[in-house]
Amino acid sequence: MAEESQQHQEFPSVVDRYFTRWYKPDMKGKPCEDHCILQHSNRICVVTLAACHPLLQNGKTIQSISYQISANCSRLQNKVSGKSKRGAQFLTEFAPLCRINCTDGDEYTVYSCIRGRLLEVNENILENPELLKEKPSTEGYIAVILPKFEESKTVTDGLLSQKEYEEIVLRRTNATPDTS
Repeated sequence: MAEESQQHQEFPSVVDRYFTRWYKPDMKGKPCEDHCILQHSNRICVVTLAACHPLLQNGKTIQSISYQISANCSRLQNKVSGKSKRGAQFLTEFAPLCRINCTDGDEYTVYSCIRGRLLEVNENILENPELLKEKPSTEGYIAVILPKFEESKTVTDGLLSQKEYEEIVLRRTNATPDTS
């Protein structure tokens, strides 16, 4: 009987095992536009959308995703080489990474949330935008950022832990008036 219960035991995902989740709620003052940063022990950070982001919650259809930030700045032009990551674009906490347009006219801008060098952007979501909704913390990630070594311990200072974020989400849920 004990063997049966062990067989049905679920194992943690790769993300849950090797990454620490950090959250930036209400990015740039926009309610519920929450970002999630997955921080690996080697200090690399993966920028994703938090599960409560309106794009993932409201059954929206993605029309387009663009890494073209301005006329002179495209995150797709980021060319990184060598051990010291030469050529990587340096980002601040509020640097836009991409813009996501929905068929209903809504537009969402995803920000880096941390300071560091942009190592890569996920070009797969350009061809298959549904990855962003179906697998936001794995194949549907937005970008990979490497914080400066001397800032790697403080890079998450302005972010919330998983527990702190869950408390905010719970408060939001309780604050929503019941319309039934």
